[in-house]
Amino acid sequence: MSQAQQAGQVLLETKAHIAWVTLSHPGKLNALSAGMWRQIQDIFTTLSQDTDLRAVVLRGEGGNFAAGADISEFPRLRADFEGVFNYHTRIIAPALRAVAECPHPVLAQIEGVCVGGGLEVASQCDLRIAGASARFGVPISRLGFSMAPHEMRGLLALAGRSVTLEILYEGRIFEAAEAKDKGLLNRVVPDEQVHEEVARSLARITRGAPLAARLNKQTARLLSPEPAALSEAELRAAFAYADSRDHQEGVRAFLAGEEPVFKGV
Repeated sequence: MSQAQQAGQVLLETKAHIAWVTLSHPGKLNALSAGMWRQIQDIFTTLSQDTDLRAVVLRGEGGNFAAGADISEFPRLRADFEGVFNYHTRIIAPALRAVAECPHPVLAQIEGVCVGGGLEVASQCDLRIAGASARFGVPISRLGFSMAPHEMRGLLALAGRSVTLEILYEGRIFEAAEAKDKGLLNRVVPDEQVHEEVARSLARITRGAPLAARLNKQTARLLSPEPAALSEAELRAAFAYADSRDHQEGVRAFLAGEEPVFKGV
């Protein structure tokens, strides 16, 4: 296995005016490394400039979408407040923004695990089609930290305040049928039909005028309420957990395969 594969990579293939973006991190259920977040930003920024495209499909390799962020990097990249702040505001947030602001229709093809950062990425897509056995959730409370503001926006837009808080409070993993009930998915199909259903959706999209699709996306974005931008102080306050004992314990316990013991400090 190459060094790039060990760190994870995001693959891009374009054919017949459709871009296929594949999350690939073998052995880690496509957990998103810092390098992969940066590649997502770069790839979607480039795709946004390609006027020949008709649609983009975001998917995971090997039967899973993405198992959140690569927690093995946390001790190195998120060791203190500034590291946590940088990781979430300068690595993850720009990647999510690049997906959200891509002018082309973006479909998430979801199989297997779609949790944490994986669900955050999927939430920024326009359509989400999932297999019946796909699993969803955001279990970060077990790591002693909250969801960053830029990462919560996509979930809030789909599920609303109450469901978002339920997902974050409970940290529960749930199945595709429940995810659809919560507003997180457009369509759930039998696992063996996911690829076929995505192909059908792409066929419908590409039969329409690409300019009309881009304008519809632009108009929908303009008409959707955007939360007020946080001040620098408010943004930094959202990461108050960074130097807490509970956060350190959560990461330690996860990496050690142990149950965390939280103290509330």
